[in-house]
Amino acid sequence: MSIMKPILLSGVKATGEPHIGNYFGAIKQFVDMQGEYDTYVFIPDLHSLTSVKDRQTLEDNIFETMLTYLAAGLDPKKVTLFKQSDVPQVTELMWIFNCLTTMPYLMRAHAFKDAEAKNKEINVGIFDYPVLMAADILLPNADVVPVGKDQEQHVEIARDIAEKFNRTYGDTFKLPKAIIKEGVSVVPGTDGQKMSKSYGNVISLFASDEEIEKLVITIPTDSTPVDAPKDPDTNNIFNIHKLLLDEAGVAELRKKYTTPGMSYRDAKQMLITDLKAFIAPFRERRDYWVKNRSKVLKILQKGGKKMNKLAEKRMQDIRKKIGVSLY
Repeated sequence: MSIMKPILLSGVKATGEPHIGNYFGAIKQFVDMQGEYDTYVFIPDLHSLTSVKDRQTLEDNIFETMLTYLAAGLDPKKVTLFKQSDVPQVTELMWIFNCLTTMPYLMRAHAFKDAEAKNKEINVGIFDYPVLMAADILLPNADVVPVGKDQEQHVEIARDIAEKFNRTYGDTFKLPKAIIKEGVSVVPGTDGQKMSKSYGNVISLFASDEEIEKLVITIPTDSTPVDAPKDPDTNNIFNIHKLLLDEAGVAELRKKYTTPGMSYRDAKQMLITDLKAFIAPFRERRDYWVKNRSKVLKILQKGGKKMNKLAEKRMQDIRKKIGVSLY
């Protein structure tokens, strides 16, 4: 008799070519845990509609996200890979959740408050974003959701909605738990802020050697002289570099920073060398999948069909509980 594994679900928004912040903040967790859980990793293409209004751009972004998953090491034999729009039950469930969720509650969401503070024109999709994410998480009855620190609130919202549904209609949904990897809850960009395309401070997960050199050279430094020790914890070169190393490697690098005699030029060169070695395998695997587009699409389609079947079974029970299933 096989033992049922706990369910893991997560995804990365389809916004084009990924950066190492996407990898360390989320995707690496999917890869590391894919054998431990019954793993579902999806492409939130419907979420992308809040900002992407061009067909070709969205199609390209979806395919690029799938390339990223495969190049990062997700194994289609161990993981169900699918895109959100192939599972229409998720938007059906979102509507049900909308009818349980109040506007004042959603007005506390970080993404909405941030958009409001910046005087952005807020479409309903941005406002309702957390409810769609709750449906993504709760429909497959996920036990755990690996996310970056900035996404933790979305898992909390999913838990609140699950509790309200369970109180209203009877026990139906598990209360999912967010998993946030220590030390990489926020991945720094080349300017010290959170790595983000909107800040223009990213290092592509598939960067060429030349691009790596140019990006690292631009990392700002302070005026600490060569013959003085440097504080690694406040140094952005170190904080990016440590992501690439194991515990012993981080300890060795820290010692170089705290020992007088290392220049920032030396520090940048070490980072360049290790970044090139780290990124090269990702770039090679991506090149393989680019040349095998039909295989990529078959994997995505197969995952969508599997998830659709699971979702429909779940929705049949949910429809009965809310009272819309008469036959």
